[in-house]
Amino acid sequence: MQLQPKPADFPRIRKALSVYKVTSVITGVMLLLLCAVMVMKYAFHVQLFLFTPTGFAEFVPLAPEGIDADFTGSGFDLFKAILIAHGWFYVVYLVSDFMLWSPMRWNFSKFLLIALGGVIPLMSFFLEAKIVRDVSSYLDEREAALAGAN
Repeated sequence: MQLQPKPADFPRIRKALSVYKVTSVITGVMLLLLCAVMVMKYAFHVQLFLFTPTGFAEFVPLAPEGIDADFTGSGFDLFKAILIAHGWFYVVYLVSDFMLWSPMRWNFSKFLLIALGGVIPLMSFFLEAKIVRDVSSYLDEREAALAGAN
C-alpha cells in the first residue's frame, strides 16, 4: 500500500509544485542550450565568446589538440557559462524535486524519474506537464472529498 499525502501538507505541496514548475522549465531550457553548445563544440569545432576586442560576439575555433591549457580566448566564454549555469540550475531542480516528492510520499523511483528530467533533453517539459496535471487533480479531488466529508 502506497502512503498518501497528509491533508495538512496540501498547501506545502502546492507551493512545492509552483517551484517545481519554474525550475523544470529553466532546467529544460538550460539543457537545450547545453546540447546546442555541445553540437557547436564537437560538430563544428568552435566556441562562442562575447564582448571580444573584435566585436560583440565571435565564434573562435577550438584550440589544437594538446594545447588546451595554454589557449585562452578573449572575452566572455558563453559556452562555459551555459555549462556552469545548467549545473547549478540542475541542483536547484533536484531540490524542488525533493520538495515535491517528499510530501507527496511517492516511492524513490519516482524521485529518480523526475531527476532524469534535468538530464535527458526535452524530458523535463513532458514530465512537468504530467506531474503538474496529476498532482493538481489529485489535490483538487482530495480537498473536495475532505470538504464534502465535513
